[in-house]
Amino acid sequence: MSSTNFKETPHIKPNGAEIAETILLPGDPLRAKFIAETYLEDVIQFNEVRGMLGYTGTYKGKRISVMGTGMGTPSMSIYSWELIHVFGVKNLIRIGSAGSLQDDLNLYDIVFAMGASTDSNYGHQFNVPGHYSITASYELLERAKKVADEQGQKVRVGNVLSSDVFYNADPTAIQKWSEMGILCAEMESAGLYLNAAHAGVNALCILTISDHIFKEEKTTQEERQTAFTKMMEIALELA
Repeated sequence: MSSTNFKETPHIKPNGAEIAETILLPGDPLRAKFIAETYLEDVIQFNEVRGMLGYTGTYKGKRISVMGTGMGTPSMSIYSWELIHVFGVKNLIRIGSAGSLQDDLNLYDIVFAMGASTDSNYGHQFNVPGHYSITASYELLERAKKVADEQGQKVRVGNVLSSDVFYNADPTAIQKWSEMGILCAEMESAGLYLNAAHAGVNALCILTISDHIFKEEKTTQEERQTAFTKMMEIALELA
């Protein structure tokens, strides 16, 4: 386990509280609060800076943390970089919502992001002399698929779109991604995967379909905070 040793950053101030080596990262801090209150024991809140709530507790006797990250690659990238490089986190598991881009992927279905295609330029800083394939850590992906099978949860594993754009001025853009077999769209996994790969730690993005972009179906804000329990229960078993 990692110890904060009273370290802090401009965005995370644990005041000496522990941040575990495995952390769940929902975008919504209220989803982090729900997970801590519903699933964890002996919970300590380690962050409230900018309202980005973070907690550490135990799940089936194992230490695990959970913290919100906000929306988009910049926000996820700041929090994940600090968690990795300042607080020693080794396994980072995003649990988020996504919009389906395929007709056979419906509300509440679960997706494991094996790869993260992106329109973000975040990766340019690493100066890779080519096009880097952004992927999950196979170790976490394999374990998560095994847990899902044991729980009887049907999941889809494949490529997702991690986009910087929520309201796109080009109405044809999302259809082009769909035609390439992209399962769904979200906004954070590419930044998380790039930071993890560069630091040599593990990352995985587990998503629940919250809306269908072409069918115009969607869940409510409250459901996104509290009803996406299947992906939470898969992620917790990875501690």
